Amino acid sequence: MSVDLRPGESQESLLKRFRKAVAEARILPIVRQKRWFTSKSEVRRIKKQKAIRKAQRTVPRFL
Repeated sequence: MSVDLRPGESQESLLKRFRKAVAEARILPIVRQKRWFTSKSEVRRIKKQKAIRKAQRTVPRFL
């Protein structure tokens, strides 16, 4: 990700534009995920747990 300095632009506004561009590109969640190695089986297990939690939230519970 790069941002070019505009003529007469302050460092604060440049940094603000850079942070906005990073947020829009959704780079930070990817970087956080890739910070540590996770095996394929671990990824499958986490996805399965998320699916179970999501299914429990969407299913209406009867009395």
